[in-house]
Amino acid sequence: MSASPTSLPPSIPAIALSVVSHGHGAMVQQLLDALALHGAGGNGVSRVVLTLNLPEPAPLAPAGGWPFVLELRHNSVPQGFSANHNAALAGATEPLVCVLNPDVDLRGGNPFPALVRALQRQGVGLAYPMQVDENGHLQDSERELPTPWSLLRRYAVKRRETRAEWVNGAMWLLPTPVWQGIGGLNTAYFMYCEDVDLCLRLRLAGWTLARADCVIGHAGQRASHRRARHALWHIRSLLRLWASAVFWRARALLRRTPTAALTMTE
Repeated sequence: MSASPTSLPPSIPAIALSVVSHGHGAMVQQLLDALALHGAGGNGVSRVVLTLNLPEPAPLAPAGGWPFVLELRHNSVPQGFSANHNAALAGATEPLVCVLNPDVDLRGGNPFPALVRALQRQGVGLAYPMQVDENGHLQDSERELPTPWSLLRRYAVKRRETRAEWVNGAMWLLPTPVWQGIGGLNTAYFMYCEDVDLCLRLRLAGWTLARADCVIGHAGQRASHRRARHALWHIRSLLRLWASAVFWRARALLRRTPTAALTMTE
């Protein structure tokens, strides 16, 4: 654990940030170094909870130490995405919480001021950045509700989706009361669709999503396209989602929601 966090500008509330590593050592080191670099100017991140889901060395602190409190969690048995982030952010007292993937890079600079501004808009419960791949191409992080029909059109005929009904969990910023009010992520989903479920529950609770005016890089490995075990997890999660009351209630709500109201932009 590092020394006490630096003082934060009043416009950037303190943020508790959760990262889960699955053997992503080099990526995590790069990400924490970038957070430390931006934190030298007060980026709002006061505490980082790093969960090592698989055995790996702890990241090395910079010469001046981390400008945030770094908490390390070591899992004796690997846990799912939802369980890990819920445990990391349980009891957070900071005004804001952030879920961040280890394969994110902050190539666009410090995203937190823009994310906080997006959250300050009326009715916003979750803010997220735009995402680009390693070649700088905009990723399809905003998606339509994944129905069997929409997935068929997406993958079979390569139809471009036009409605932002949920957003992937590469980087989310939420007010802590909102996160706690909806109970965090649904641990019934071990991997895949937990991000869909959370976005749908937010919408059912009366919140909207906001795309902030900032950009991050995201490797987006999409292991379900290459590994049989991950593909099976993905299918199981989709079946669980389609059988849930949340899915059907949100589907009815989203059918009545104009496109312009689906995602609020900066």
